[in-house]
Amino acid sequence: MSQHKAVLLLGSNLGDQKKNLELALQKIREGGNEISRTSEFLITEPVEFVSSNIFCNIASIIFTHLSPIQLLDFVKSIEVEMGRINDSKTSGGYSDRIIDIDIIKYNDLKFRSERLEIPHQKHLFERDFSKILLKDFI
Repeated sequence: MSQHKAVLLLGSNLGDQKKNLELALQKIREGGNEISRTSEFLITEPVEFVSSNIFCNIASIIFTHLSPIQLLDFVKSIEVEMGRINDSKTSGGYSDRIIDIDIIKYNDLKFRSERLEIPHQKHLFERDFSKILLKDFI
């Protein structure tokens, strides 16, 4: 079984944000994925919605045996397990969240479906905080 390189972006703006991010990374590792590299934490204002809760974000490079859709299902299961209630894809908008895990890149794959876009265009080209976190990862 071959290993695939994926770049993830994680964010939290509820509770102990750094602890939430560390727990999510631990759950990613426990799922059989290798975490190769992790960025520094970056504190940011919410993007595309209004909230008084600031975000803590982190980028990570992982190696996984999962396919892109399997990886998406896996990270979404971590979000639900950690208490995330609303997913922006299903609710149609952004809101405060205990954890958010986005797949930014997966090998050099270009893929688009209703549930997943790789590479993740908004994070790569539109969001300033993402560009800061990803500058040494892409």
